[in-house]
Amino acid sequence: MAVLEIQNVTKTFGSGSVRAVDDFSLTVGDGELVCLLGPSGSGKSTLLRMVGGFETPTGGSIRIDGDDVTKAPPEKRPTGMVFQSHALWTHMNVFKNLAFGLKLRRLPPEEIKRRVEAILELVGLPGYGTRLTHQLSGGQQQRVALARSLVLEPKILLLDEPFASLDQHLRERLREEVRDIQQRLKITTLFVTHGQDEALAMADRIVVMRDGKMEQVAAPDTLYREPQTPFVAGFIGTMNLAEGVVSDGTFTRGPFTMPVPVGDGAAILAVRPEALGLAPGGMGDIHRVTDFGTHGIVDVDLPDGFRFKAMVPEAREWKAGQKVDLKPRAFSAYRDNAVIYRSQAAS
Repeated sequence: MAVLEIQNVTKTFGSGSVRAVDDFSLTVGDGELVCLLGPSGSGKSTLLRMVGGFETPTGGSIRIDGDDVTKAPPEKRPTGMVFQSHALWTHMNVFKNLAFGLKLRRLPPEEIKRRVEAILELVGLPGYGTRLTHQLSGGQQQRVALARSLVLEPKILLLDEPFASLDQHLRERLREEVRDIQQRLKITTLFVTHGQDEALAMADRIVVMRDGKMEQVAAPDTLYREPQTPFVAGFIGTMNLAEGVVSDGTFTRGPFTMPVPVGDGAAILAVRPEALGLAPGGMGDIHRVTDFGTHGIVDVDLPDGFRFKAMVPEAREWKAGQKVDLKPRAFSAYRDNAVIYRSQAAS
């Protein structure tokens, strides 16, 4: 059992003038992988470093299996952290990198050898113990960094944007491997990223952070389909966010109108490209058609310059300059930073 409890944690810098993390609370369940997602400066890495003991909270508490570790140094916590920079010792070979922490714990040489070989097998690097770290590719170095944390058998695994320096193809492969390892070990994991795809692909739950606070926490499918604020709607995936006015149950933005049964006033309409249909008409002009083979993305400009993106099954059916009408199949409406209406198909 390994449960992480973050309770009302705050972190300030500069004599309290900068709040990097603001009254943040979260419980990560046993064996759960939770992703902290947000733009630069949202506080996600600061929060992770506080869990790992590399920063001390200004207020609040951090508990692991009920034990208060708020002020404990990193080496006294049952956590393992994998950094973006790998942080491997270049003067040591792979075996010595992995064995270093075990030697500090005064384990016998036979036990160290057994655990290092087992963890190299787990991360797909059997027989790599004698390699120097500079002889490894970026992906192999990241596997070694992961192995160095896992070999200590931590209760909580902390991942701080570990794939950010890798190319896209390698990132995709490694995130699948890390998720497989995490599920095999059933290790409780807190993962920081600014990449939506990583979060959606790996997490049991995603926490969207903004200005040091939690904007929304939910399972990936719920977060994608039911964002609770315009910020989350615009941050997760691609979203058309059109500002307009609701009057007599109709949302209006230039020639674009949509029935929205809420009270009169300003509103933001959110509709995914895959939920926005096109039909020949005169509402807007096609600016560009991008053919991705499996689907197309059509950019449609309204007269005021606002641009909608629509996903179509066949890009070759549409041409730049063509006049079209927009037909949302599912949408949400927001006012005062909260959802006020969600069409049936959107939920």
